[in-house]
Amino acid sequence: MAHGYFNHFASDKASIYSAGIETHGLNPGAVAIMKEDGIDISNHTSNHVDEYADIDFDYILTVCDHANENCPFIPSKSALRLHHNFFDPSKVTGTDDEKHAAFLTARNEIKNYVEAFISKYL
Repeated sequence: MAHGYFNHFASDKASIYSAGIETHGLNPGAVAIMKEDGIDISNHTSNHVDEYADIDFDYILTVCDHANENCPFIPSKSALRLHHNFFDPSKVTGTDDEKHAAFLTARNEIKNYVEAFISKYL
């Protein structure tokens, strides 16, 4: 979701990459909740951080504690590393309405974070 918002709000200001320490594919709940906000992430891919070993990043953002604690060293000359732990809505069990509410909450938190980051750093 963060990648979708960064592409939407800052693709003219930065090259955006998204990766994780594990690959899981796209979560249909994330795709659906982003579509509700007019952003299509259905063509995004689940990439592993090792795929970007040769890129000298300006910023490295981790968005969950697991990634922050287990992310391999990414060699980058002067990257600013920032962390924010977002609640993972894919862990929610319950009714469809409860799952939707969890994705909506996460999406809005991520959107606010991305907008604040862009305002401050880009």
